[in-house]
Amino acid sequence: MIIMLVIAAALIAAVTWFHVFKGRMIAKYMKSMSSPPQTVSTAVARLESWQPTVQALGTLRASRQASLGAPVGAVVTAIHFDSGEHVRAGQDLVELDPAPLRAQLRQLQAQLHLAQLNLRRDRAQLAAHAVSQAVVDTDQATVQSDEAGIAAQQALLAQHIISAPFAGRLGLRQVDLGQYLAPGGVAVTLQQLNPMLIDFNVPQDQIDLIRVGMRADLRTSAVPGRTFVGKVTAIEPQVDTATRNLTVRAQVGNPGEKLLPGVFASVQLQRGEPRQYITLPNAAVVYNPYGDTVYLVKDEGKGPDGKPRLVAEQRFITAGPQRGDQVAVLKGLKAGETVVTSGQLKLRNGTPLLINNSVKPSDSPDPTVPDS
Repeated sequence: MIIMLVIAAALIAAVTWFHVFKGRMIAKYMKSMSSPPQTVSTAVARLESWQPTVQALGTLRASRQASLGAPVGAVVTAIHFDSGEHVRAGQDLVELDPAPLRAQLRQLQAQLHLAQLNLRRDRAQLAAHAVSQAVVDTDQATVQSDEAGIAAQQALLAQHIISAPFAGRLGLRQVDLGQYLAPGGVAVTLQQLNPMLIDFNVPQDQIDLIRVGMRADLRTSAVPGRTFVGKVTAIEPQVDTATRNLTVRAQVGNPGEKLLPGVFASVQLQRGEPRQYITLPNAAVVYNPYGDTVYLVKDEGKGPDGKPRLVAEQRFITAGPQRGDQVAVLKGLKAGETVVTSGQLKLRNGTPLLINNSVKPSDSPDPTVPDS
């Protein structure tokens, strides 16, 4: 019996020692398998003043533009401009051969002269009761008809001269001397480049934010580093049923004519008073269907090596409006807290961190595409 008890006690001691040894081995293994430090970049959340804006994209067009041609066809006999030249309103640009019309004009003028002589002669005869009033009335109608014919012929002659309807800059010359210009053919284009117009679209949920007379700031990569100031001049009175967008037109000054028609530009409309937001680089936020999150950098004191021990802590936030590469945080973050801006996919709560800010994501409120 005693031997049985000794054997049982030995077995219990062996099992207990095995479990203690196993626990120590598991703990040692788990410690050896703990997450290694992950290298990330960081940024500090800061409080900034933002001007609420409406942003849109549009294409510039000249305030006035025309393709200049003639409603009649004829041979080009004179050209009075150079490509790209500035011209004044009414300046003659192209002359077409008017010879046949001038010959017809001289014929009509001769007919008018004869009709006027007949009218004067018959009026004298009427005073002597040699002709009736009907003859004089017929002569008067003939004179008026010939005068109208001459006016019509002069109008046709005027159509053989292409002139500038307004002041502006000409495009490239499309005709040469001796060339036959067909009716409606374009000889040159004319653009009035100061001021310029830009049409852009805003979604229907921002219609109540747009007013005629609002300031409009325009930027384009065609003129980098410069902001052109304009104002809203017109609003389309209906929403596009295909896109549910509203078309808005703004007028912008173009001194020096740096802006050209067809240039793609961004438009920013300022509205309301500036607001204070806690901001982060947009790259710091992890957007998820169940909520937006950031990883905070937490200082847990010094590690065994005496260096600060930094770990990641996931936190849910409420993201607000965006401005360029920045995002406003409405809830969940305080100014001065440090967040991870790159490397979030390798993190979880408690992951040790190594900070390397030699390369950081863009945090510009007005990013531009670099020239290639």
